Amino acid sequence: MSGRYGAGVPQLRVTEFTDAACPWAWGAEPDFRLLRQTLGDRAEWRQVFGILFDEDDDPPPDPDAEACWYERFIADVAAHTGAPYASRLHWLTRTSFPASQAVTAARAQGEEVAQRVLRRLRETTFVLGAPADTPDGVYDAVRGVPGLDAGRLLRDLASEEVRAAVRADRAETRRPLPEVWELDGPGPHPGRAKELDDGHRYALPTLLFEGPGGRVVAPGRRPFAAYLDAARTAAGTALPDPVLVSPDAALARWRSLTGPELEALTGTSEPPAGAVRIDTANGPVRLHPDEARTHPVTRARTAE
Repeated sequence: MSGRYGAGVPQLRVTEFTDAACPWAWGAEPDFRLLRQTLGDRAEWRQVFGILFDEDDDPPPDPDAEACWYERFIADVAAHTGAPYASRLHWLTRTSFPASQAVTAARAQGEEVAQRVLRRLRETTFVLGAPADTPDGVYDAVRGVPGLDAGRLLRDLASEEVRAAVRADRAETRRPLPEVWELDGPGPHPGRAKELDDGHRYALPTLLFEGPGGRVVAPGRRPFAAYLDAARTAAGTALPDPVLVSPDAALARWRSLTGPELEALTGTSEPPAGAVRIDTANGPVRLHPDEARTHPVTRARTAE
């Protein structure tokens, strides 16, 4: 992306702190997709992987009980976001590194490909209930993503260059700006920096906007209007109102739509023609027919 509004207009930079296994980040997808679409090439968007589940975290003494606890947490978050979630979470994500490395490595094959990889990896947790938290799990999840060489991805995600980039993301997430240290914002997920044994990290997700109008942090769960207002403040110039598309165009572009995404991106709950419906414990996900042919959810259900 050029990151420019027009001739002589400076960039608006957006940094998104996220994790493929974070239910708040999953619930923010409708707003973030709409924001990206609305800003278009006026913004340069960068994702930073915060590593919600670290490699050296102690394994749970009772994995099944831990998975049940996180399953309830996902359901509690979904009560606020409306996001779908799997009827059963088979295990708790063991580490965020493989998924984060996969998306980082996929960028070498194009940003659109990387975003489709990230979406598949989110859906292994929140639609299938089987997080892709190993290289083999990642490979199985992303097979069939258009434009992706999955074999190359599996090789690249293990490279020291990619691991170093993800470690840098982890470190950056653990240097939160002063604006969020003592934040006491509204709502169930206000975005205050999370205390860790060795310091703090940004709440996930957090958006950081930087531009000629200054720096604005939008952490935690926010309504779409708050994200757009933050972008306008940082840009220091007018930005368009939300840009909506038809349901068919939305499905063709994103290939996978939750109910909240359908309404946010199209302004209607009318499903697109030909979409393959996947039911979850909290509403359907609709897949493009081509996506459904290779998606891990439909593959798993065919095997049952």
